[in-house]
Amino acid sequence: MIAKLLAISLTAIFVQNFVLVKFLGICPFLGVSKKVDTALGMGMAVTFVMTLASMMTYLCQNYILAPLRIEYMQTIAFIVIIAALVQFVEMFLQKYIPSLYSALGIYLPLITTNCAVLGVALLNIQQDPPYGLIESMVNGFASGLGFLLAIVLFAGVRERLEFSDIPKSFQGFPIALVSASLLALAFMGFSGMSFNF
Repeated sequence: MIAKLLAISLTAIFVQNFVLVKFLGICPFLGVSKKVDTALGMGMAVTFVMTLASMMTYLCQNYILAPLRIEYMQTIAFIVIIAALVQFVEMFLQKYIPSLYSALGIYLPLITTNCAVLGVALLNIQQDPPYGLIESMVNGFASGLGFLLAIVLFAGVRERLEFSDIPKSFQGFPIALVSASLLALAFMGFSGMSFNF
């Protein structure tokens, strides 16, 4: 069991990274990655929401939607669950870490519509065979760590780019896109790897 969980984790972080391989969750990835500390805060918030969303959506799917035979409502139900979790995170940050709350700005409520969070919840159920509760939570946590890794690496690159001599036509957002594509290319090197322990 531990070997399977380790394989799920390594696959979610490196081989199937939501941002750099599946290209989900690009809005906060590009919007909050100007400073490493805000990127770290956003990555931790997304990791927390992905982990709890994986657990809550698994329970909702298997104990509410499936027994009532209303699986077609899963997208709506999952979005409601994710929105409630994000609201909880937002209230927590506003009360206990107001500097991070104001630094994340509009991007914090956008976790609700972050397709990576919804994507991990749906992919947990669509696996063949579907993940169990522990596997879903490990996949959600590891996917969040993959997001955290990607956004912190990208923020580090963007901070270094501020002190680089960049041609005028590439300054600002264009060089950020070029840097993101190069980072995605680096992660594509993991494609095809299989972790079978």
